Amino acid sequence: MILLKNAARNRWAAAILLFITAAFIFAGCHKKSRSEMGSELFEQTQNKVFKNVTPEGYQAVFTKVLAEQKSHLNNPNIIEAFYAQNGNDPVFVMDHLKNHDLQSLDSCLQHSTDHGIDPKIFHAGDYHAILTKLYAKNGIKTVDEAYHDIAELELLTANALINYTNAMEFGLVSPRRIYQRYYTKTLRPDSNSMKQALQTSNIRSFLDSIQPKNPQYVALQKALKAGVVAPGMTKEQTQRVLVVNLERLRWKNKPSEKHYVIVNIPDYRLDVMDNGQSVLNMKVCVGEGRNKDDSISLAEYDESDKVDRPFDRETPQLNSAIYAAQVNPVWNIPKSIVSKEIIAHIQGDPYYLSNMGIDVYKNGKKVDDPETIDWSSAANDDAYEFKQQPGAKNALGKIKFLFPNKSSVYLHDTPEKSAFDLSKRDVSHGCVRLEKPLDFARVLFGSGSSKFETIQKVLQEDNPSPETLSLSHKVPIYITYVTCWADGSGTVQFRQDVYGLDSVLYGHLQKFLTV
Repeated sequence: MILLKNAARNRWAAAILLFITAAFIFAGCHKKSRSEMGSELFEQTQNKVFKNVTPEGYQAVFTKVLAEQKSHLNNPNIIEAFYAQNGNDPVFVMDHLKNHDLQSLDSCLQHSTDHGIDPKIFHAGDYHAILTKLYAKNGIKTVDEAYHDIAELELLTANALINYTNAMEFGLVSPRRIYQRYYTKTLRPDSNSMKQALQTSNIRSFLDSIQPKNPQYVALQKALKAGVVAPGMTKEQTQRVLVVNLERLRWKNKPSEKHYVIVNIPDYRLDVMDNGQSVLNMKVCVGEGRNKDDSISLAEYDESDKVDRPFDRETPQLNSAIYAAQVNPVWNIPKSIVSKEIIAHIQGDPYYLSNMGIDVYKNGKKVDDPETIDWSSAANDDAYEFKQQPGAKNALGKIKFLFPNKSSVYLHDTPEKSAFDLSKRDVSHGCVRLEKPLDFARVLFGSGSSKFETIQKVLQEDNPSPETLSLSHKVPIYITYVTCWADGSGTVQFRQDVYGLDSVLYGHLQKFLTV
């Protein structure tokens, strides 16, 4: 037993000795790698002051500058941890100055206006000034000044690199924070993404890799630079619409699947996408908006418009997956529609319920004779439920498509076909009405599939009854909100901000923008 304990003790001692030895070797190599710090900086700048710069002298100054600047950094803990991990080594100045990587970052910051973003948010002016000073042959006069400016440039680089990367890859604001009815999965920057930005070995290549290259993004950038003016808008209003939609394109919420369904609320349109091409498109009707008269406008922005106040019938932004179609659906009428519409119809027409095929249930049991109910007192009674049975007058039409979501919305047919002749089709209670529901079913299920044939057969029945058919493979669906984009010919299309969501977004972006 004693021998075993001694052996274990010896193994621990050996492990500790190995760790200490490795640490000293690492520290020695690390120190050796910066032993020529002064001569390297002189070689790059031709400023003789740098000949007297040493790693030891720099370390003390960096610690002081970091303490002074920490409150001005956007992600101080990430940056402090990065330098602690690197022994407060001037990574960016020493590893990236000679290959002009820092000038590449400087250029990107200065040209953030190409994205509609104000360079000031990245402290681009301060960055350019200190980088220029460092390169100037006589810009820095003393060793102490050299230590301070190297430390400041390090922190400005780390801060700008994180902030610029976050803006390009994830956008400036989080849609989840500003919109009340936003349920689309959207990635946001985290500690890992920020660490990756700091650890890049080639800043120039990294900056090129994070530039948005989506053709839509590039097209809107060109329109912004060219000063395009949309019909019925001023130049300034057009620019504001362009920059809010550039921000939407920076959000990480885009479809990654090859086959998916997308609905754009302001365009009142649905597309079924396959490998980047629309294989089916149609008009849709969406939930009623708060901005029918276009009173909320980016022409004259009002700060109060940044508060999102959705109308109770607006269609939400979301992503989900269509899993089934229900032929001859029963409409479980929401209580809000019952209290605001159905009760009034009943009070004005005693035959309304029978004419519309609506059954009334009380505490789960069907009421045989609804005419005996005193609707003036029953209007707000939660014991009553209303179900519209399948038929020609059913508000859901002959087929609806189901996908999980928090707002109880779905895609469906409608007996009110005349609404598709309207240019503004924000007329529903929140669900999305389809112009061509049978064509949609054909694309989802496949024209020769047995399930699509079943759908066609069920639709022909004289006594319609509900039947649900599941898709073999769920189809992703995205309900989005985009008010300008480039069409196939490259022309930028603009649509009315029917829900006032451009103004909400602009209000939160305004402090970051040039327009």
